[in-house]
Amino acid sequence: MKIAIIGTAFPYRGGLANFNERLACEMQKDGHQVSIYTFSLQYPDFIFPGKSQYSEDDAPKDLKIERVLNSLNLFNWIGAGNKIKKENYDLVVIGYWLPFMSPCLSAVANRIKSNKHSKIVSVVHNMIPHESRIGDRFLSNIFVKNCHGFLALSSSVLEDINSFDNQKPKTLSPHPVYDNFGKSVSKQEAISHLELDPQYKYILFFGLIRDYKGLDLLIEAMPMVKEKSVRLIIAGEYYSDRDFYTDLLQKNGLKDTVIDVNGFVAQDEVKYYFCASDLVVQPYKSATQSGVTQIAYHFNKPMVVTNVGGLTEMCPHGKVGYVVEPNPREVAKGINQFFLEADLEQMTKNIIEEKKKYSWNKLSNEIYSLADKC
Repeated sequence: MKIAIIGTAFPYRGGLANFNERLACEMQKDGHQVSIYTFSLQYPDFIFPGKSQYSEDDAPKDLKIERVLNSLNLFNWIGAGNKIKKENYDLVVIGYWLPFMSPCLSAVANRIKSNKHSKIVSVVHNMIPHESRIGDRFLSNIFVKNCHGFLALSSSVLEDINSFDNQKPKTLSPHPVYDNFGKSVSKQEAISHLELDPQYKYILFFGLIRDYKGLDLLIEAMPMVKEKSVRLIIAGEYYSDRDFYTDLLQKNGLKDTVIDVNGFVAQDEVKYYFCASDLVVQPYKSATQSGVTQIAYHFNKPMVVTNVGGLTEMCPHGKVGYVVEPNPREVAKGINQFFLEADLEQMTKNIIEEKKKYSWNKLSNEIYSLADKC
């Protein structure tokens, strides 16, 4: 097949770009001709909370990526849609994650499907954003009307899609394991690389820091952790007010013991943070699913996750980690269970077995099957 993927990709950075690029690689491995269409302008500076939208890594090899979409320009949407339409793709896969992108992606999809040939399938990361705003449902509804079918990455997202449309074909396929961050290194090598003290055990909070991710819950949980040789690593760029978290660290007596990276972690550095850590904690207050879970799986790391959205689907309680309620006391309880009670050898075996469910080949095949139903 001739396939187009529309969404975030290099030179942009982050989980969505990694997802689309990894999916393109899998589809090419399946023997298909794949092109990625990404943004010339993704987020305007006035709504982007971080330091940079752009990757400092090298461009991915063997992928055709073209920057054609301007998220703010109506005339661009029509032109880009017509350009992609003329290519007569058999399948167009559009990643959807934010209602802000709906006008652009909807207009492009509308132009493409007028060729009466291309099947338009959306891989939906979030239908309703974690931090919702007035107008989000209206915008997402426009996007839904311009697609032929939908693949949800978690049950909660599938429910959200059904709240907009219960007629068009849909399927559920869990987020695959991120296997594009390199092979594991030894804990000793990782600790040495990051210049950490080897006498401590480490908990990892990884990823962009936004309020819904519950870093405050984890900070408030740390004084209740019974294993006193544990240190917290916060590895990510603050998209929320850093001063709030700095004050909270000070209030809880953690300011001098927490490793606060405060920056986007480059792709070739990710393995060191995961391999140096004993436990990955995702104390989210709301979630659909999380790419952090799938990086933890790749590096065979146990997890503590909160009982929100699709996180529980991905982390069977007591098997690959612990599921807790989203409050400091429960987060501390999960951490204590791991350090005081867990059979690490058995849990690692469980992780290796469990992650077999989350393959890119399964996802690509689900997309092809869904397209056949559209």
